[in-house]
Amino acid sequence: MLILKSASEIECLRAAGRIAAEVLKKVSEAVKPGVKTSELDRFAVSLMEKAGAVSAFKGYRGYPANICISLNEEVVHGIPSARKIKKGDIVSLDVGVIKDGFFGDVAGSFPAGAVSREAEMLLRVARECLADSIAQVKPDARMGDVAYAVQSKAEANGYSVVRDFTGHGIGRSLHEDLQVPNYGKPGTGVRLVEGMTFCIEPMINAGVSNVVVGDDGWTVTTKDKKLSAHVEAAVAVVKGGVDVLTAL
Repeated sequence: MLILKSASEIECLRAAGRIAAEVLKKVSEAVKPGVKTSELDRFAVSLMEKAGAVSAFKGYRGYPANICISLNEEVVHGIPSARKIKKGDIVSLDVGVIKDGFFGDVAGSFPAGAVSREAEMLLRVARECLADSIAQVKPDARMGDVAYAVQSKAEANGYSVVRDFTGHGIGRSLHEDLQVPNYGKPGTGVRLVEGMTFCIEPMINAGVSNVVVGDDGWTVTTKDKKLSAHVEAAVAVVKGGVDVLTAL
């Protein structure tokens, strides 16, 4: 069921979104060669606690950590561990928090030191995919407009979009009943109306779009083991356009 939000509820989502975005920013600044992903996870939860929030991911459907950390060919849902980040890695961070009963969810992919030209371009295009899709959000637009903006930017640069996972509605639940795919046709799909709140979540692969889930039951990797980048923002449809709830 689609749940439209009031202005006051959108402000509560903004408060949660800003905390998630601030945690993402600070954890991304700690991404360096030699750092264990488990150390980043502990740092993230300490930041959440200081902000009066808790992890939205810990225990969600059995997920064992506080944030998701995925490296290189890992697309999403990587579990923090004793594994050390290496120079040249792509490090994808996904942060979800709960603040006063409302959820914030944001993600980004970051370089660990100097990265290859291929990785640098993939990171740039992923960010552009997100920006282009956000620009399509406004009342009376269609979800297909948002989705096609991701697909067209990615494919124009020789990349593919993950089709097995999508963005989602967000509010008093981490995942509400609204799918936000990364591929589509302009002018099709759900019509956007004021009060909708959802996460746009491009997952951009350097190779094929196909993915597989690892033996841990969580970590999603590209089938061809080529690089992937993951970015995400929570937005609200408001009069006259879009309000990015995870902006700092």
